[in-house]
Amino acid sequence: MRFPPEFLDEVRRRVSVVDVVSRKVKLVRKGRERMGLCPFHSEKTPSFTVNEDKGFYHCFGCGAHGDAFRFLTESEGVPFPEAVERLASEAGVEVPQLSAEEKEAYARRDTLYDVMQAAASWYESQLAASVGADARAYLEGREIKPQTVGDFRIGYAPDGRTALKDAMIARKVSEDQMVEAGLLIKPEDGSASFDRFRGRIIFPISDAQGRVIAFGGRAMNKDAKAKYLNSPETPLFHKGHNLYNLGPARKAAYEAGTVIVAEGYMDVIALYQGGFPHAVAPLGTALTEDQIGLLWRMAAEPILCFDGDKAGFRAAERALERALPKLRPGYSLQFALLPEGEDPDDLIRRAGSSAMQRVLSDGLSLVEMLWRTLTEGADISTPERRAGLEKKVFDALRPIEDEKIRKFYGTEFRDRVNQMFWQQRSAGRPQRKLGATARRGAPSGGKWRGPSRYEHQGRGAQTNDASMELKRTRLAQALGSDADLARMEELLCLSILNHPQLLVSHLEDFAGLRFGDPTLAAIHDSIVAYAEKGEGLDAGNLYAHLVGEGHEKTYLRLMGAEHGDWHVGAGAKLSDAETGFVHTLKRMEFICIQMREKQAAVDEVMRNFTEAGIKRISALREDLNATDANEPDIEGYGLASERRKTY
Repeated sequence: MRFPPEFLDEVRRRVSVVDVVSRKVKLVRKGRERMGLCPFHSEKTPSFTVNEDKGFYHCFGCGAHGDAFRFLTESEGVPFPEAVERLASEAGVEVPQLSAEEKEAYARRDTLYDVMQAAASWYESQLAASVGADARAYLEGREIKPQTVGDFRIGYAPDGRTALKDAMIARKVSEDQMVEAGLLIKPEDGSASFDRFRGRIIFPISDAQGRVIAFGGRAMNKDAKAKYLNSPETPLFHKGHNLYNLGPARKAAYEAGTVIVAEGYMDVIALYQGGFPHAVAPLGTALTEDQIGLLWRMAAEPILCFDGDKAGFRAAERALERALPKLRPGYSLQFALLPEGEDPDDLIRRAGSSAMQRVLSDGLSLVEMLWRTLTEGADISTPERRAGLEKKVFDALRPIEDEKIRKFYGTEFRDRVNQMFWQQRSAGRPQRKLGATARRGAPSGGKWRGPSRYEHQGRGAQTNDASMELKRTRLAQALGSDADLARMEELLCLSILNHPQLLVSHLEDFAGLRFGDPTLAAIHDSIVAYAEKGEGLDAGNLYAHLVGEGHEKTYLRLMGAEHGDWHVGAGAKLSDAETGFVHTLKRMEFICIQMREKQAAVDEVMRNFTEAGIKRISALREDLNATDANEPDIEGYGLASERRKTY
């Protein structure tokens, strides 16, 4: 009895292969798999593994391999139909009752398998015969070993118009069967049918069970219209649902822990000879979603190996498009790009298997490959172009269906976009030397704070006793103080420590600050030096940099201080952090102006003690009070402050 593939797949999904095997074998968890003593051969050390995610068992000792159905047939000797019915009953899946038409269709499919097997054997015989001399010479020239020819059942289709047709009819295969199997072409005008493959080296294509279902043919004639020709869609063959070398590669992929996807038949064969038997290839089309699903059943991160040319890069782009919607936790792709102008066969023959292994080991992750395809050669010289690239990057993530993966990609790409824009902005910026004694704009013999265009005297300014007495009055104290500035210096540093991305747009403002506190000045300079390296605006990396520069004590003091300003904290949104950062800069700028003018007014009073000097100090106080009252009027700051009250 035949069962529809969809029905068998549903039973496999519902039945745990671990549960089925554990009835016969004591299994112990080891990582993501379970291990035990193989029931199919005698052993003392466990080499029998069961993988629940992939739905099969495998023995490294005797090579036994299969799914839950096969385990029942092999361990208990029950017929396959009985094994299916037992597991379907356990899974609560009703066994389908086939109609007469469906039974006839399955019977015809079984017959077509026999037809394809007979055709494959005939092609093999032709390669070994005198008519296949040129084909054998070609394979020898490509350094394909006789053993490999046999392993892949490579054959030859003679150039005669009906050579295969005549041979198969002699074997009692009907013309209709050959047409249905894709071996013959039947012209629509009613003329005689003829062989589909003529004058070509033949590569049999098998399903996962090793049954021949189609053929690929490489033309021997250089002037042929199509270098490669595949079987058409048939009841047995759907090119988007299979992979070349799928059956043999499954076991090898399990043992290697990965699977390699090459572009064509000869690439797979070259990899096989080079010591990479876990290689497969799509069948004349770009990699499909179904094929990606097949690959993920063999390995969590298949390696897509593409030729080092424009066509290979385009194939990688198409694979990315197909894979993104199907990404799920733990499953992705890697991309191995060959040297320009070479395929696996070229590389292995030129530099050996070790060179091929280096290419595979240096493969790019899917996230890295996607980033490159989106940003390669991008022009971000203007704000509009940067905005366009940013839109392109984040639009590319929309097809990802898994919400968590899409979120992580968004975070990753936000960091990369910020870093890219920062590198572009800083590329033409002249480098400056930073340090506690060489900060830009600091005059010798004095300390300066605030934006470089605004100067004020710090605690080291020379004043007389009368001036100090005046500073103690409430009138002068209301005009701003060193304590105000020190607090703002801390807030600005904290904003950057928790939100380094602010430096993308505000590095110039931050770098131009002149801090009065020596420890803050030192950590400020170290932050600027880190940003100018262009190594990634990340809070964790910034912390590591500061610790390495000896600023851990200052860092911990800042992070542990009770500042009361919500926008500097790590939990604030970047947009809110930026609003607070800009507000603090403006506030600091204003205080610097006021302190400079206050000092001038105080000096005037001390010199002449005029009524005008006293009025000037009073006016400065009123301006400062007005600024205090209007702080929430800064765009976005009042709204953010209201949110803070709810925390």
